[in-house]
Amino acid sequence: MREVMEAIERWKGRGERVALATVVKVIGSAPRDVGAKMAVSSGGEMAGSVSGGCVEGAVFEIAQEVLRTGRPRLVRFGISDEMAWDVGLACGGTIEVFIEPLP
Repeated sequence: MREVMEAIERWKGRGERVALATVVKVIGSAPRDVGAKMAVSSGGEMAGSVSGGCVEGAVFEIAQEVLRTGRPRLVRFGISDEMAWDVGLACGGTIEVFIEPLP
């Protein structure tokens, strides 16, 4: 969490906008627990982690949309354990991530 907070302060100090993604629900197995955070800057930087693999790329893209619109989003990502191994992920399960612009 320290890494995320330091990055947010650095980006805001440069005048960038910041979105914060937080895992709010986990069903089944997932690489991160509820409360895991990832920050995304309007300049395209990331700090922290909410999952791994392709999920983080999707969260990054949605965070950029949140920064453009100013509207928070609740998104759900899920994959079965069997499919997870086929695409190279460590686990399946479902996570919900709340992505919000910081003031």
